Amino acid sequence: MGVFDRLPPMDHLRSEKMCFVQLIIPAESARVAVTYLGELGLLQFKDLNEDKSPFQRIFVNQVKRCAEMARKLRFFSDQINKAGVRSSVRPALEPDIDLEELEARLGEHEHELLEMNTNSDKLQQTYNELLEFKLVLTKAGGILASSHNHATSAERELDENVYDREVDEGNAYLLEQGVHQGSSGNSGVRFVSGIILKSKALAFERMLFRATRGNMLFNQAPAGEPVTDPISGEEVEKTVFVVFFSGEQAKAKILKICDSFGASCYPVPEEMIKQRQIFNEVSARLSDLEVTLDAGIQHRNKALETVGSQLWRWTIMVKKEKAVYDTLNMLNFDVTKKCLVGEGWCPIFAKSQIKDCLQRATFHSNSQVGIIFHEMDTLESPPTYFRTDKFTNAFQEIVDAYGVARYQEANPAVYSVVTFPFLFAVMFGDWGHGICLLLGALVLILCEKKLSSQKLGSFMEMAFGGRYVILLMAIFSIYCGLIYNEFFSVPFHIFGKSAYECREKSCSDAHTAGLIKVRDPYPFGVDPSWRGSRSELPFLNSLKMKMSILMGVAQMNLGIVLSYFDARFHGNALDIRYQFIPQMIFLNSLFGYLALLILIKWCTGSQADLYHVMIYMFLDPAGDLGENQLFWGQKELQILLLLMALVAVPWMLFPKPFILKKLHKERFQGHTYRFLGTSEMDPDSEPDSARARHDDFNFGEVFVHQMIHSIEFVLGAVSNTASYLRLWALSLAHSELSTVFYEKLLLLAWGYDSLIVKSAGLVVFAFATAFILLMMETLSAFLHALRLHWVEFMNKFYHGDGYKFKPFSFALLADDED
Repeated sequence: MGVFDRLPPMDHLRSEKMCFVQLIIPAESARVAVTYLGELGLLQFKDLNEDKSPFQRIFVNQVKRCAEMARKLRFFSDQINKAGVRSSVRPALEPDIDLEELEARLGEHEHELLEMNTNSDKLQQTYNELLEFKLVLTKAGGILASSHNHATSAERELDENVYDREVDEGNAYLLEQGVHQGSSGNSGVRFVSGIILKSKALAFERMLFRATRGNMLFNQAPAGEPVTDPISGEEVEKTVFVVFFSGEQAKAKILKICDSFGASCYPVPEEMIKQRQIFNEVSARLSDLEVTLDAGIQHRNKALETVGSQLWRWTIMVKKEKAVYDTLNMLNFDVTKKCLVGEGWCPIFAKSQIKDCLQRATFHSNSQVGIIFHEMDTLESPPTYFRTDKFTNAFQEIVDAYGVARYQEANPAVYSVVTFPFLFAVMFGDWGHGICLLLGALVLILCEKKLSSQKLGSFMEMAFGGRYVILLMAIFSIYCGLIYNEFFSVPFHIFGKSAYECREKSCSDAHTAGLIKVRDPYPFGVDPSWRGSRSELPFLNSLKMKMSILMGVAQMNLGIVLSYFDARFHGNALDIRYQFIPQMIFLNSLFGYLALLILIKWCTGSQADLYHVMIYMFLDPAGDLGENQLFWGQKELQILLLLMALVAVPWMLFPKPFILKKLHKERFQGHTYRFLGTSEMDPDSEPDSARARHDDFNFGEVFVHQMIHSIEFVLGAVSNTASYLRLWALSLAHSELSTVFYEKLLLLAWGYDSLIVKSAGLVVFAFATAFILLMMETLSAFLHALRLHWVEFMNKFYHGDGYKFKPFSFALLADDED
């Protein structure tokens, strides 16, 4: 194993080395120090006040102030969006202001906006009421004129008009021309006019009929267009009504019913002259209100533009201040109440940078006492931190979605950079479709500066975040498509002539019969002559199925090898001896041997039936292989491999629990022994573990855990290998679907002489290719490649039960929501 010791370290394979540190900060420089640490973003603070509620913490008042300012800023943002005012992305240059001045300025702006909103709402309500009044005057006037023409003057004389509510001072002058409430004489017929929701009109009429016992006449006319309701401000369908009645009791009942149904009543005089006078006054008032409302909206928009020019800057400032005080609330006062004590995690490489930040904070806060920063020992498991860039971040996120790596655990993302897009391409292989994906990825990459500053939809945001994953998937799809020799399912003679030709020059059925091999095999990929032949499907099925098994066995072996490096890195000798070795033996005795048979069959051109070989390896190990023998000594090798596989199962199951039990007994009997590290006894292997947990050694629990792990691996070796056959199934489905679209849409349409039919066929083919093959099939292949990595590859070595390093950083505030 000395070869592995001489290998250079892989920085991305292991998470950054972390250290637990303590800070003792004088109170006068605490805020400045935490601010500088937030700008650096390489220190994760530990909450030393977990037992306290948010209202019992030291800086609760400052947090409340920041929260109130954040609320005001959200109010401004909502008002700007509601008004449709464009706020400047780049704020206007203004001198820096402190938190107190910002708080006062925000209060002034909020008070001003609230006052303008209140006045605007009152004016808008008055405007909507006047619009309704104007509509009632028009419709009710027509109803009254019609009633007057069909009745005698003595019977239909209208003595008075009835109001449902007091007329406000602003509308009182509308009735100065003699429109007053009449006397309460019992002899005359009176009427009430108003407007009601169309949906309530029928129930309203029935209620009036029952309340007055039929002693009323109800006339109505539809408004004809949606009306803005003065109360709710929504556009609704309404109906104008006029109710004729007689008597004070009927009047009181009708007014109560109008009020309960939410009907608005307006005074309409009987005389046409007065109606025209009031109509003109209402129209003039509406014109004045329109001018007033427009001026108010312009003034309000100017105020919002002023706020919007600084909104982004103020929001970031408030978020930073709130984050600083939230972090300070995680610290504790020391015994003297003059210093704040904090603890946290930081990468070892960042210690010097943190010390520089703390020195600058001491200098800028004019503190007489420096900040103490030193490393401490702890039994807690450190957080996991991988340094990523815009290329590797998406692959790391794919792995983290399964589970965050333990501290210093092997990182599958290093290998997923290659294996993930390659397995995707095996299922998606078509170099025509790959070029389409490549163009899409290049657009996202070339426009990344522009797109990163814009708000994107959920789908576009996901695609933009994984643009480099899509790029690699496209490149590998082109590579696999060249191997399959498929360009939108059409083969091309790219790398030379086919190895097969017709037996005769007059061969008319060259795609099905009469082909003979006349030259060396096609230099790269599948020979284009297989396309359309009777043996095309059996040949491609055999090729892709065997290729899937080879890839699956190779990737599972890689996972087991990584478990060896992981165990060796952490000094877990038991895991190497009683997990890695038997797992390698079991997997390769069965499925490694199957992969070897596939390679031998390909190289020798043998006609052996590998299904028969593998089945009878278990049913009749000593039986004669006959035509299925691929090499000398095959039967003896199969017996040996079968015995090794059988021995590997108890090797995995029994030794490790008993050795752990023996080590536990020796430890408490005071015997000296060389500690054999293992994941079950390593105090740093799991978060929040401590040495006290070693005192509770439960042999039964350890044995059951090992038994489950062994059974899972044995059964998983079979199921995982079969799971890799999805590479064959998805590749075949993609190829056949692409062929169907090409032959049944494009070629079929191209067989007609009509240009319209050809164009329609081309359009349908393009849409089917784009939405089914380039979107749905891409998503399907992506998910299957994801499953192969999460379940078949990573479960061989990856625990994924760590927790992320989450430093206090201002750079992360833009994505956080309050």
